[in-house]
Amino acid sequence: MAGHSKWAQIKRQKAGNDAKRGQMFTKLGREIEIAARDGGGDPATNVRLRFAIQRARSFNMPADNIERATKRGIGETDDAVQYDEITYEGYAPGGAALYIEVVTDNRNRAVAEVRSVLTRAGGSLGESGCVAWNFDQRGVLIGALTPEQDADELALTAIDAGALDIMEDNGTLEVHTAPTDLESGKQALEAEGFAVTEAEVTFIPKSTVKLEARRTEQVMRLIEQIEEFDDVQRVHTNLDIAEAPVAAAA
Repeated sequence: MAGHSKWAQIKRQKAGNDAKRGQMFTKLGREIEIAARDGGGDPATNVRLRFAIQRARSFNMPADNIERATKRGIGETDDAVQYDEITYEGYAPGGAALYIEVVTDNRNRAVAEVRSVLTRAGGSLGESGCVAWNFDQRGVLIGALTPEQDADELALTAIDAGALDIMEDNGTLEVHTAPTDLESGKQALEAEGFAVTEAEVTFIPKSTVKLEARRTEQVMRLIEQIEEFDDVQRVHTNLDIAEAPVAAAA
């Protein structure tokens, strides 16, 4: 298992409490706002917006919040904020790579917050490009297989739709595509009755590092601390967490 769905499971558990849910809505709202700003407010013609809205719905973000974020993005409200998209790169204790996506209205604040938490944890902020080479941008589709569904048959469907990698573990199917093939892959799987619960363009490591259990949990806690900043949208890592207990990060 590549580990992406494991991260999705962990983060969905964390988003279950009210404080985390409110913070997640802030991040999702910014994602929707930028997608609408850059590609227009119609999800039928703006693929990035469509997937941002789908992701927001998967976290049970209220429809009113989604609508307001879309309107802010296209300038229909007077409370819009000018956000910049930035990536930071660095290392966690033990050498695991960190690729951090940030959406902020204050670059100085964002870099100071990220550097501070990394330094306190024994990690470091690196130069641009120091870890980006180890990550590919991919479309990721995740869903649970029903007892009636055959993973091999669905894999063939996904391959025909352009899938680059397919994994199945404990009833969860994870499909990786080129970013441009995410929509067609999702449609192909859904046409076969497969319920896609996660669909997003993200970054997948080309190679992973495996650390001992204590260090793995330390890095996972560090990632959680970084993601607590409202400016941080996502943190990607090449840490192998395939055997890490989900409860350890809860």
